[in-house]
Amino acid sequence: MKTILLSILLTVSLIFHVNAQDNNIPESNFGLKGGYNLAAVSFDSDSETGQRHGFNAGFYAESFIAQGAALQIEIQYSQQGYEIEDSSGTFTQKLDYINVPLMLKIYPDNNFFLEVGPQAGYAVSHKEEFDSSFNVFDTSQEFEPESFDWGFNFGGGFKTNSGISLGVRYHLGMGSIYEENNPKNRGWQFTLAFDL
Repeated sequence: MKTILLSILLTVSLIFHVNAQDNNIPESNFGLKGGYNLAAVSFDSDSETGQRHGFNAGFYAESFIAQGAALQIEIQYSQQGYEIEDSSGTFTQKLDYINVPLMLKIYPDNNFFLEVGPQAGYAVSHKEEFDSSFNVFDTSQEFEPESFDWGFNFGGGFKTNSGISLGVRYHLGMGSIYEENNPKNRGWQFTLAFDL
């Protein structure tokens, strides 16, 4: 994990250095971003759970590699997990990650962008709750998740000339959260970002 993160950071640093010498390419930038998550889990690709509502927050660095293309690396805290509701009550799995997406952003024009790229994640906390609607039967049972997660992101958005962005992104998890039933993270992110 450390080797992957170091390689990504070195690659982005090299791109920033090369781009600083080309006046035709837009300037690199960095900033803060945050927003709303709708997270779920897919079991064996057959069924998807109910969604957990959460938030994401972090920072990013965007470096243009051509007039209409950029690489953006991010480090973000993300609340993920899922809910399963049936006649006996509601089970909620709260999974929180530190995610590192590396996105290729394509700008068809100056303000609209499409993006795609891989994401690595590290689980920093988890909590399980079962609400049976009868307090005497409420329980708390732990399911230890895998520490490492990975997948791909797809999205798009709008960026103003002043550096304010609105974006939407879908995360397609490829790593199993647990060994049993092969559950994988899924989720939508809606974000607001500001260049600094």
